[in-house]
Amino acid sequence: MDKIINNVDCIVIGAGPSGIAAAITVARSGKKVILIDRSEYPGSKNMYGGAVYKRALEELFCDDIQNMPYERIINDHTWAFLNDEGVFNISYNNPADSNAFAIKRFDLDSWMVNIAKKEGVYYIPSTLVTSLIIKDKKVVGIKTELEEYFAPVTIIANGANTILLGQAGLRKKDLEPKDVILTIKETLKLDKKTIEDRFNLKEDGTTGKNMLFFGSDFGNLKQYNNLFMMTFLFTFKDTIMLGVGCNLEDLKKNKLNINYILDEVKKHPVISQLIKDTKSIEYSAHIIPEGGFYDMPKLVSDGVMVAGDAAGFINGVHFEGTNFALISGKLAGETALDAIEKNDFSKNMLNNYIKRLEKSFIFKDLYTYRNVINLLHKRANSISVYYPNKIKEFFEIITGANNISKSQQYRKFLTNFIKERNILELFKDAFCALRCALDMLFGK
Repeated sequence: MDKIINNVDCIVIGAGPSGIAAAITVARSGKKVILIDRSEYPGSKNMYGGAVYKRALEELFCDDIQNMPYERIINDHTWAFLNDEGVFNISYNNPADSNAFAIKRFDLDSWMVNIAKKEGVYYIPSTLVTSLIIKDKKVVGIKTELEEYFAPVTIIANGANTILLGQAGLRKKDLEPKDVILTIKETLKLDKKTIEDRFNLKEDGTTGKNMLFFGSDFGNLKQYNNLFMMTFLFTFKDTIMLGVGCNLEDLKKNKLNINYILDEVKKHPVISQLIKDTKSIEYSAHIIPEGGFYDMPKLVSDGVMVAGDAAGFINGVHFEGTNFALISGKLAGETALDAIEKNDFSKNMLNNYIKRLEKSFIFKDLYTYRNVINLLHKRANSISVYYPNKIKEFFEIITGANNISKSQQYRKFLTNFIKERNILELFKDAFCALRCALDMLFGK
């Protein structure tokens, strides 16, 4: 390898969306940038639900997004509550909406890396960063399994479970099980025409569907009453992406394997019909930070910044991650450029990154949802078991005709509702809903 790239202006660790965005931002100003990743090829170790967002992509790639290899535009959204036999759906469909794209991570990351290389980024795959090089309490480079690289500023963007944060003094303790979601995803092959007929999609790719399912009171999962899990489904051109996310603490407490949960989900009467006749072609798992605003590591120190998943930039409520990653990487890159221009790589100088984040939607949204996930976990039984089943009972009254007056059935339903859900539990549910609503209304 050419020795000139062992001493560069900026090192970026991790070739996911945040790392690529940071590297491109710095390289576009003519600076020498190393983008280093342990994966053999772009996207091979990355995993996500299925959506990337147009506005974030436009900020980085402008007109280039016309050539982005997406498969469908996601504009049909469903939020669903599963019970033991059926489902209650809330749907929003707007064919004119083109804000989100369904694209495979291999295609997305490869496309972005190719643009990065055209901008002058030195891309180094299949290389594990074993440690940071720290001199006089300042990060000045990295060590890999084979050699060392030096730069006055390093951007860490290699995922949630990175050991480098501890080495830089940015995180004092490892992530705990309660702070992360373990997500498993299966890619299911199905011919394009069947997908379009089954989900009512256009053949030109201008429509696509995503579904988010709540509820765990079905099949063999019934015995785990406080299991808070979410199931997601995205449509691609000739595949369906189905996945499940569950808090690692819940899995540990219930002695559950995430693969077992996904297998049970696939047996549900509603989901089994959605994935009927599919063939599994890919399995992947990923850890996602869930601590949110209160669990972010320190984001800067002398000579180093943190972006993307490594910084905990995830909005688990809306399943947003790629937009947080892209924009945080861009802001880190802009801050690196300021530091290079002023030849000042101190923590005080790099704090401009935090100031940029505070002005962006990233910190504002993280603050808005700072309590939501924790509150939802506390009311897991309500969300996953009790209310999905009460919704089922209510709609059985609405849609049924059993020669009993509706008013009589409504009174019985309400009486049972109050008896089964005592006043204290109802109050807690109401408080949770109110607290979440107030946070969202009066966020930054």
